[in-house]
Amino acid sequence: MPELAKSLQKVENKYLKTIGNNKIRLFNEEFSKYPGTIKLVVGEPDFNTPEHVKDAAIKSIQENYSHYSPQKGFDGLLKAISHYLNSRYDLNYDPESEIIVTVGATEAIYVSVASIINVGDKVIIPTPAFSFYASTVKALGGIPVEVDVTDNDFKITGERLKKVIAEEGEDSVKAIILNFPSNPTGVAYNKEEIEDIANVVRGKSMYVICDEIYSELVYDVKHVPFASVLPEQTILINGVSKSHSMTGYRIGYIAAPAAFVAEADKLHAFTTTAASNPAQFGAQEALENGLDDPIETRKVYKQRRDYLVKELNDIGYKTLNPQGAFYVFPRIPDSFGMDSESFARKLAKDARVGVIPGSIFGKGGDKYFRISYAVSMDDLKEAVSRIRKFTENFEKITN
Repeated sequence: MPELAKSLQKVENKYLKTIGNNKIRLFNEEFSKYPGTIKLVVGEPDFNTPEHVKDAAIKSIQENYSHYSPQKGFDGLLKAISHYLNSRYDLNYDPESEIIVTVGATEAIYVSVASIINVGDKVIIPTPAFSFYASTVKALGGIPVEVDVTDNDFKITGERLKKVIAEEGEDSVKAIILNFPSNPTGVAYNKEEIEDIANVVRGKSMYVICDEIYSELVYDVKHVPFASVLPEQTILINGVSKSHSMTGYRIGYIAAPAAFVAEADKLHAFTTTAASNPAQFGAQEALENGLDDPIETRKVYKQRRDYLVKELNDIGYKTLNPQGAFYVFPRIPDSFGMDSESFARKLAKDARVGVIPGSIFGKGGDKYFRISYAVSMDDLKEAVSRIRKFTENFEKITN
């Protein structure tokens, strides 16, 4: 096998060097070495893609849609996205000029950030947050400004945002990235909270990049898109991965003002050309005829959430009741006296339960750990039983 030439060892992207590997996947692999481990690790639905969606994708193959699709996506899917956003949230986006179909929400995030920042520009990220946001900003030569919001139920306020912008310099801050419902906390913003943030951003030279991929997985509340209060400065990112259990199809989208989309589409063309044809037809079917598909999955996720929150709090892990997604973010009791990575490794080794340490999600996360409840109720119950026993044993040893 070839080894990299010595003459090339210093030929590298210096910004990429500041980014580590995907730690969630690394921990997932590490926990696999312990036989019988229940892994509450990966943020992926445990349901299968609806049959009618699969049929639509298969039909497109049979009808020989095997050539390049239009760069922004097929007209049918673009119109389906536009109609969905209008009928669901009363948002108005022109399918021809204000929407791009991307290869998952991941590409949408990358393209959005890359279309905005130059080297040295700053992007505000309330944390704990999905680590991909900060990594993307770093890879592009930007500066992620992580703002620990654990003291306010994991939400940033307009007042706090205003202070951060002033501290960092308004001219250097180009965007704020919001994700709600949130990975890893599951919190969602209501309209009043969104308006509070929008009032600070409005008129400033900065975008609001909103990753709303979990918008269909909300409990007890109604999802309110950020674009409903500040469409002229919002880059809305969504997709069908979580709502319709289509993570492997890799279909996301950007909806934003036409002037931004025109620029972002250039980068989209350079990176992926276009999304997969069968996946686009599947996504179109999901949005046109599958809006009720998430109803049953929401019910199941809510049952799991309710069970986990009650049990974890009972054991002694302070756990906020999430309003969406399929994660809980419990606080590690101070009695453990260890950081989140040490805790996660000990839990996996001693109790055979895999969780993700909160430190992965940025500032403020190190006192917490993330549990994905996208697993069966039987697995959750067994995991809770093991966590309870693990905690009791630890308390006996330390007391």
